[in-house]
Amino acid sequence: MPIAADRIRLLNQAEIRAGGRYVLYLMQQSCRSRGNPALELAVEEANRLNLPVLACFGLLDGAGGFPSANARHYAFLLEGLAEVARRLAGRGIGFVMRKGSPAEVAIDLSRHAALLVLDRGYLAIQKRWYADIARQARLRVVQVEGDVVVPVETASGKHEYAARSLRPKLGRRMEDFLQPLAEGEVRCRADGLEPRGIDAADPAAVLGGMTLDRSVPQVRRFQGGEAAARRRLAAYLAGGFHGYGSHRGRPEAGAASHMSPYLHFGQISPVDLVLAVRAARGGTAEDKAAFAEEVVVRRELAMNHVHYTEHYDRYEGAVPAWARKTLAEHADDRRPHRYGDDELIEGRTHDHYWNVAMGEMRDTGYMHNHLRMYWGKKILEWSATPEEGFERTLRLNNRFFLDGRDPNSFTNVAWIYGLHDRPWARRPIFGTVRYQSENSLRKIDAKAYEAMVRTLCQAEGRGGPLPG
Repeated sequence: MPIAADRIRLLNQAEIRAGGRYVLYLMQQSCRSRGNPALELAVEEANRLNLPVLACFGLLDGAGGFPSANARHYAFLLEGLAEVARRLAGRGIGFVMRKGSPAEVAIDLSRHAALLVLDRGYLAIQKRWYADIARQARLRVVQVEGDVVVPVETASGKHEYAARSLRPKLGRRMEDFLQPLAEGEVRCRADGLEPRGIDAADPAAVLGGMTLDRSVPQVRRFQGGEAAARRRLAAYLAGGFHGYGSHRGRPEAGAASHMSPYLHFGQISPVDLVLAVRAARGGTAEDKAAFAEEVVVRRELAMNHVHYTEHYDRYEGAVPAWARKTLAEHADDRRPHRYGDDELIEGRTHDHYWNVAMGEMRDTGYMHNHLRMYWGKKILEWSATPEEGFERTLRLNNRFFLDGRDPNSFTNVAWIYGLHDRPWARRPIFGTVRYQSENSLRKIDAKAYEAMVRTLCQAEGRGGPLPG
């Protein structure tokens, strides 16, 4: 199928540059060689112009590094980019990685390009890159939206207040975009292009040469890259997916796909993911519908929130007014338990299973979504103020989760404080914001979950500290 027109937008009024040596693709959000509409548009345009394609990546480092990113995140990213470079070379597409902001790298390389193609993310820092590129590049700049099923502005032109308001809008257009993407033939190989850059083939060497936060180490549980994503997906569809509709809320049941890190880093297409689930031999109609609800409706509600909320990363900007009001009314309520950051990170609270969940997050970079909500509600309960709780929850989320620093992260943290929700019965500290007690864990086999986490942490070579 051709690339849907709604995925493509022109960012400036410049012309295609005559005499350009290549079509340049800034690969920053969609870090994959397959199921990548921006890459395929670059190939299509390069074929039309009888030019090769050069993909580039801007590696943020040091003081100018990506906000909240650390060695854990960069290791996963770099594993994926090493694979992308190999796969692109096999298709005759060039790849260059340089240190610098994506905007700086793209603008520099665009001096010799005929056309510049961008993919699309929704965070404020990404929007600044795109604006800088569109303003400074002296050639046509085209952006292709390939990391959602339904393009955000096609789905809705405003901030949606809940999943129930976005769901029918997505439903009306979803089938238009759930189409397989053909991989175009590359007619002009990039073998003669040798731009100066970092050798992406050795991720460990690249990581070792970076100036970054190394306090959060790489994990063994997740290997980066599109091949790892597809292997994990195939194994999941052959096993854990069966019963997803009824077991997805139980972290010990093995029903989670663990696709969120790969979606965050653009190492798998959400369209390909939904199509693979639909085509799976196993799983019921309920399982498949429930999976689509999470990957399309819930995930793209998060994109909607971040895209249409200027200060999505701040308490005052992300949390709805009714929730801030009720939390302020209860700001002076007595808090029976208060914990500092070190106590939270080390799992030294009075809540045994919260500590277990924190251990999984800290040591393996992941936590089941059901537990993430409980985890965050407790930080609100154990913080001096709701503002402090919001900031701490977001900071820990973005530091330890492989899929942190994502629209889903910002949205999930804001949900803990009332976003996309309604008022509930009033209670201390929370006011009318939804409360979660230890009783919410009764639906899971907590002892089985703890045993699973201990095994996972031991496999990381750390194994704790978890409660005895």
